[in-house]
Amino acid sequence: MRKEWIEQEVVLDAGPLAVPGTLTLPSSGPAGAGAVLLSGGGPFDRDATVGPNKPLRDLAWGLASRGVAVLRFDKATHLDITLMTSPGFTMTEEYVPHAVAALDLLQEHARRVFVVGHSMGGKIAPRVAAARPGVAGLVTLAADAQPMHRAAVRVLSHLASLGDDPAVKELAETVARQAAVVDDPGLSAATPAGDLPLGLPGSYWLDVRDYDPVAAASALELPMFILQGGRDYQVTVADDLSLWRAGLGHRPDVTIRVYEADDHLFFPGEGPSTPESYLAAQHVDPVVVEDIAEWLRENI
Repeated sequence: MRKEWIEQEVVLDAGPLAVPGTLTLPSSGPAGAGAVLLSGGGPFDRDATVGPNKPLRDLAWGLASRGVAVLRFDKATHLDITLMTSPGFTMTEEYVPHAVAALDLLQEHARRVFVVGHSMGGKIAPRVAAARPGVAGLVTLAADAQPMHRAAVRVLSHLASLGDDPAVKELAETVARQAAVVDDPGLSAATPAGDLPLGLPGSYWLDVRDYDPVAAASALELPMFILQGGRDYQVTVADDLSLWRAGLGHRPDVTIRVYEADDHLFFPGEGPSTPESYLAAQHVDPVVVEDIAEWLRENI
């Protein structure tokens, strides 16, 4: 059986480090649509590897087999994790330079290029589109809209409620105290990272705190496809999707869809989602892949 895609290695020389990536092209011929994939917050590789699972690789192969050219890349923080705690580092620096470089490269292989972001990758997608004229549209999967420091408190409080692990409860209390520092008007780049959530520097939290992804998306005259898993406890229908709906739900060029059986990684299942459930070998919901491919084709 003929393979439905071909892959080649690329290098994106932008931002604090040059990063390697993978260009996945449909073997059927030139692509109308191209998608740059952005992974979530943290030092992810190009596949967004979690345990045995590679959700962005699933998405890349699934889209390429449906005629979409795809480019995904390792984050600079995957190559050098110390960047995460470097003074002056920001969310914008973490994503935008390499995403723009990826869009420029992918433009050589597709007629129209789109940003497809998961979790924080979806949150930053409007900023990427604003930085790179010519983006044809945005696809966000489980994009958080609630402020990151408050979401961290909510998620850890949820995990603490699932059991009697005193370490988790202590961590939830610590992050709650640190999140209050982020909310403080006195937050600055000089605020000690040890006083802030996740050990990220003040510069990072200033960038995150001052960024409203829904407002940024509203300022763009671009079609958007917003996907959300119904079983997601990290980015939720109530806390995050509600904000996207309030800001963009009235627009005819915005499609919002909830996949009730899917978790944060868009793995379908039953019952409450937990961190441990991500470690069972599985794949991205094929309905999600098909729906994204169809939406991209419709918006070329």
